[in-house]
Amino acid sequence: MELRHFEYFVAVAEERGFTRAAARLHVVQSGVSAVIKALERELGAELLERTSKRVVLTDAGEALLPRARAALDAVRAARDAVDEVRGGLRGTVRIGTLTSVGMIDVPALLGRFHRLYPDVRLQLAVSSRGSVGLLEGLVDGSIDLAIASVPGRPPAGVRIRQAHHEQLRLVLPEGHRLADAEEVTIADLVGEAFVDFPEGYGNRFVVDHAFAAAGIQRHVTIQVMDIASAASFVREGLGVSVLPQFAVPDRRGLVVRPLAGSDLEWPLGVAVSSLQAPSAATRALLEMIEKSIS
Repeated sequence: MELRHFEYFVAVAEERGFTRAAARLHVVQSGVSAVIKALERELGAELLERTSKRVVLTDAGEALLPRARAALDAVRAARDAVDEVRGGLRGTVRIGTLTSVGMIDVPALLGRFHRLYPDVRLQLAVSSRGSVGLLEGLVDGSIDLAIASVPGRPPAGVRIRQAHHEQLRLVLPEGHRLADAEEVTIADLVGEAFVDFPEGYGNRFVVDHAFAAAGIQRHVTIQVMDIASAASFVREGLGVSVLPQFAVPDRRGLVVRPLAGSDLEWPLGVAVSSLQAPSAATRALLEMIEKSIS
């Protein structure tokens, strides 16, 4: 069994397909298929179920995946140790982030890191499941570092340094019945249609928790994944929303109000796995982030 077997298997498992895995590995698809078949023959078990649309892991594949990742991580750690002795910094840092992070300038941060450490490969990815998906990536080893929103205590296997906190605000279309009210509370929003994010996003958790604490059920009629687009739906009169102020740079046609008596603090932080030590390159990026937020 070769390290290449694990590398190809992990790529197919994470990309959920041979075509995307081949593109990620910069090889032809037939080469990926051949390696996976050879690995299955050696292990005496099918690792992947192939359908016309996607690839899913079998029970054997699910059992192998964390061990394959651990093997790749061990090799990467060995290379890091040698590189540190040689005085260089190499390797790959896999970064998970939210679709829009107004409180941390991610492109500028990664650009600065790349200029300092040009031999480190940076991989940036988002999760359709928001912060929950990013934290799962930390635990299963598919990412090294996540910029995520984690209200309350982080889950087991994750360590987080909170970087910023921002108060969420109610965003209404102009002419809304509450636009000129002296004070707006959660109770005033009974029956309103909401524009919000899928469950798993930190800001969705904060708002859901506040409404549940007030004993108010709300109706999310439009779900968006890009925080920057939510205000546009509100402007068109399709609902109201509760957003951080950076997500509403253009307030034309909108009214932004605080929600009285509600705890709507949205945190943003930098999370890593507490189950394994970060690589040298990941530590260097963490140090740069620490300096930028301190």
